[in-house]
Amino acid sequence: QAQLVEHGGGLVQAGGSLRLSCATSRNIFLDSDMGWYRQSPGRQRELVAKITSGGIENYADSVKGRFTISPDNPGNRIFLKMDSLKPEDTAVYYCNADYSTSETRREYWGQGTQVTVTD
Repeated sequence: QAQLVEHGGGLVQAGGSLRLSCATSRNIFLDSDMGWYRQSPGRQRELVAKITSGGIENYADSVKGRFTISPDNPGNRIFLKMDSLKPEDTAVYYCNADYSTSETRREYWGQGTQVTVTD
């Protein structure tokens, strides 16, 4: 059973927008720092944006001012709003949850969703 379920990838022209969502269980949502990573062919997976369980946001320099990560507390999910998309944003985007309690720590990954930005 998938712990993280992603939606929202697709094909968009440069300058356009997309919104990704990542849903999880209530327990994982409350006790995780959650974020988005991306990987394009021939490149390592890289952090795009992250939000801690306390609400602190962190962004890669390449997406600052264009992408926004936000929580949906009632829905146990996070969003990644991507504006002013560029062809270099093309990648598979993966949701991540760094789950930590006093008893355990685990990392979860989504299945990935393709984002393609054309010129």
